[in-house]
Amino acid sequence: MKKIALTLTMFATALAAGAQEVGGQDAGGQEYYQQDAAAQDAAAQGAAAPRGPLDGSQFDTPAFNFDQFDNQGPRWQRGGVGGVTLSQVSLSNWAAGGEGSLALDALLNYDVLYTNRRHRWQNRLELAYGMNHSKSHKTRKTNDKIFLSSMYGYRLTRTWYASLLGTFSTQFAQGYDYNVNPKRYMSRFMAPGYLGFGAGFTWRPNTWFSAYISPATWRGTFMNDDRLFLDAQNAMTLHPYGVEPGKRMRHEFGANVRLEVNRDLLQDLHLYSRLDLFSNYLYKPQNVDVRWYALLAYRINDWLGVNFTFNLLYDDDIKFRRPDGTEGGSKIQIKEVLGIGLQTKF
Repeated sequence: MKKIALTLTMFATALAAGAQEVGGQDAGGQEYYQQDAAAQDAAAQGAAAPRGPLDGSQFDTPAFNFDQFDNQGPRWQRGGVGGVTLSQVSLSNWAAGGEGSLALDALLNYDVLYTNRRHRWQNRLELAYGMNHSKSHKTRKTNDKIFLSSMYGYRLTRTWYASLLGTFSTQFAQGYDYNVNPKRYMSRFMAPGYLGFGAGFTWRPNTWFSAYISPATWRGTFMNDDRLFLDAQNAMTLHPYGVEPGKRMRHEFGANVRLEVNRDLLQDLHLYSRLDLFSNYLYKPQNVDVRWYALLAYRINDWLGVNFTFNLLYDDDIKFRRPDGTEGGSKIQIKEVLGIGLQTKF
């Protein structure tokens, strides 16, 4: 686990170094500045400002001036991407064999950014749900996610903010492990649920990269279902998601690092990546929790696109159950979803 955390940290450091070298002087940065100038001209004429990146880059200029920055009034920016992929197979008297099925996967990512003078308030919502239905397996959940992040920052220098971060995550519906027979109940709404608050500093060297460093972060894991504590003999001996048997919540306090990339790689190709590293001061701080989410969205036209999402998760407190129902060890968890279907960017 230490090797994984070290590798990810080295990767993030290299990425941050590249971001610092690029700064606001690359072609992409110049394009942002041109957009900002156009927005200012449009505002002066009473017209609507053209859409730009949801990162507050309208306040970034090659020669930073606090007096000019402090005169910037309140502004809201909103935008996101949503998509639905659907596949259906129907067979009737098909000699080669097979089975009919119906699969659906939906995705919504939405950003809201508020800036006013030195204040910056950035919010992100991520929703996903997928299912697959066939005659033999009935309906099974394949994807399920609720994630909300809210960060407030007060600008101290051109690239540094004093920041507060709050996060919440859970899932919509019940989840099962279908690799055992009978299927094993694993999760539902707020079982588990994660809530976190932290204070620290954010470094934004350019318009598309940020690094949040918090030496003081509280994280709570909620367990709102007693059934998840029961072993094969229906005794409350299990520790689902690190929560002690019979309790509803687990408290953690430690350090958190978040690295985010949010930019257009090409005109119709967008990348969002978020890496969170958390070390619990109270219990085994050397075992760093890793949560990495990445979305690559390609727009074919206004209503058709390709989405690829990747999730990597390692949490030392999440113990996998053996086939006999007893608790085993922690593992690296990976999930990826590729979809081609309806997609819109707004």
